[in-house]
Amino acid sequence: MAELKYKVIKNKIQYNDYCKKLENLVFSGSKDSRKKDEIDLLTVLIEKWDAEHNTFDELDPIQLLLSFMEDQKLKPKDLIEILGISKGYISEILHYKKGLSKDVIRKLAGHFKVTQEAFNRPYKLIAPINAHLKNARVMNTKRKAAVA
Repeated sequence: MAELKYKVIKNKIQYNDYCKKLENLVFSGSKDSRKKDEIDLLTVLIEKWDAEHNTFDELDPIQLLLSFMEDQKLKPKDLIEILGISKGYISEILHYKKGLSKDVIRKLAGHFKVTQEAFNRPYKLIAPINAHLKNARVMNTKRKAAVA
């Protein structure tokens, strides 16, 4: 009986090896049906490993987003086109000042090919310092009444 070319992934070294092989096959440009089957098989094995060993729960949604951006060499300005939101909103999201909307979560999950639950988890936002005092200068001003 012939030895199988690929087996179920058992460790990180094997996982990395299969990822490199898949990348080489995909970028080789070959239209051979055997290569397509090999790509499909490697994809299934890698996805199975990812599903069993994902670390999404260890990262908050923003850390996860930053990780995906680093992996795909994306910059915050690239998210403007992907998400269809302003650069100010993206900045506030990445600096923990605003949360992710349902629409943004859907678009992120679709773009990075993960479940929405990966981004739809609670995380702590940074409250601006002294936000309750933003109008203090106006509130504490003593105004002289106009004399008629």
